[in-house]
Amino acid sequence: MTMALVVPTGQPQKYAKVIKTEEKGSDVNLATHLLHDAHMGRFDVAVVVSNDSDLLEPIKIVRQHLGRKVGILNPHPNPSRALLPHIDFIKQIRAGVLKAAQFPLTLTDAHGTFTKPAAW
Repeated sequence: MTMALVVPTGQPQKYAKVIKTEEKGSDVNLATHLLHDAHMGRFDVAVVVSNDSDLLEPIKIVRQHLGRKVGILNPHPNPSRALLPHIDFIKQIRAGVLKAAQFPLTLTDAHGTFTKPAAW
């Protein structure tokens, strides 16, 4: 996609082509399902794999108004300070455990063989 560059005042606008890798809607989807599943009584304890403070409000609602416990599996080195007071537990995902949980570089299914991109 093309995005504007920062230029000094009075200078003509310049643009650059960039690769923008951004998740769209994943936090909203997670929050929606967390709230819906809690409302439907589908769990006693939810485990959220995220460190995103955008999930604070749904976590608070699930705990305070729906009486469910919520914990965090944190994929980042430092936990969100905004989330910490509002969760029941937190567990750091260690790099070695995460690495051991990865699929092999190449997999084959009914549709053929595929390989994990090198950047992953």
